[in-house]
Amino acid sequence: MSRHRGDRLTAAGDAVAYQREWFRGLQEHVANGGRFALVNADTPHELLRAFDIPYVVNQWWSSIAASRSGAQRYLDLVAERGLPRDSEQYNAIGLGSVFDSDPATAPWGGLPRPFLVLGDITGDVTRKVFDVWGEQEGITFFPLENSAEPEMDGEWWDALPHDWERLTGSHRIDLMVDELRELIVFLEEETGTRFDPSRLAEIMALGNEQAEWNRRTRDLLASAVPCPVSVNDSISSVMVPQWHRGTEWGRDAAEQLYREVEARVESGSALANPERARLMWVGRGLWFDLGFYRHFEQEYGAVFVWSMYLAIAADGYLRYGDDPLRALAARFVGFHEHLYVPPMSAEWYVHQARQHGVDGVVHLVSDDPRGNWATTRALEAAGIPVIEVHADNADDSSYDVDEFRGRVATWLTKSVLSSDNVEQS
Repeated sequence: MSRHRGDRLTAAGDAVAYQREWFRGLQEHVANGGRFALVNADTPHELLRAFDIPYVVNQWWSSIAASRSGAQRYLDLVAERGLPRDSEQYNAIGLGSVFDSDPATAPWGGLPRPFLVLGDITGDVTRKVFDVWGEQEGITFFPLENSAEPEMDGEWWDALPHDWERLTGSHRIDLMVDELRELIVFLEEETGTRFDPSRLAEIMALGNEQAEWNRRTRDLLASAVPCPVSVNDSISSVMVPQWHRGTEWGRDAAEQLYREVEARVESGSALANPERARLMWVGRGLWFDLGFYRHFEQEYGAVFVWSMYLAIAADGYLRYGDDPLRALAARFVGFHEHLYVPPMSAEWYVHQARQHGVDGVVHLVSDDPRGNWATTRALEAAGIPVIEVHADNADDSSYDVDEFRGRVATWLTKSVLSSDNVEQS
């Protein structure tokens, strides 16, 4: 099969380089007596930014550890303290870093010790992991409730940016606002500075600009045939700026990604020539085997045109409104539902599959996210072939690369490439 692989996106390389330099500066900041927070991905980082408190995203750090063979080191440290190493690994990897006596030899020089851990409570086990963080000397764990809504509107993505009060539920937003006000009091006492609502408004506006650029990029890639961008590059290009959401750099990085993708589309760049199948990756990134995606691009002409990272950056963060604290609360109250709880999640995945013209879906199923069954069922009911593959995305202790790739290859050959509606090479 003839194929063409363009160079890596400049936006992806620039984002990783920026994050390395930023993280190095964070380590120096802490070494000189400064402080930082560790935060879960789906918590309101913007409030910390309003206080100029640097933060590291827990899941980002776990992905760095997993991609650089450091996850087992941290899970071993968790197990040495009598805690399970085979539960909630995506959160437990970060916890293991606080027990590391030699961080200088860890990935990227190791994670310093935070003064604050901010997490949302999506289940009893998650709460227990973060409670252990809070038991460590000098660390405060600030939990945020994860509320549920019994009545959900399945098709939320177009209306959410402006109609979030109705779609999310005022009572749920009220609860989150009250919790954020408690967090503000804590941060004011810790920093000796007063909360400035106008500063938060600026941060929210920049975050909305960033999300608008991500939405343009997502829509452009959805219609681009052949696909010109590797999913590896799109993940790096969009997720690093997400952790700097509400900054001019984050906004400008999102625009850079769009401009570069636009240029590739206009030039006719292709990952695979011919492009035999368009695939959707549902689930978290397979951090310890990022070569998985390129393997199928290069060997089968099957291109992963979709991951949740760019898609949720496009649809999940936009919140317009006059009250920045309330808009911020609404940004995160229903976040979990958009990815994992039907009908919100299931109908969104089907919509995205149709928008991107996918021929098949590889669905990574791990232990902790709920609603996997509903996602698979909805996609199959829409006539889209799905293979469920079971693995923890950050823990490679039981991962067999040949078996995992082999299962997907067999399914791809029999269920997708043999279909009459997929172009044969």
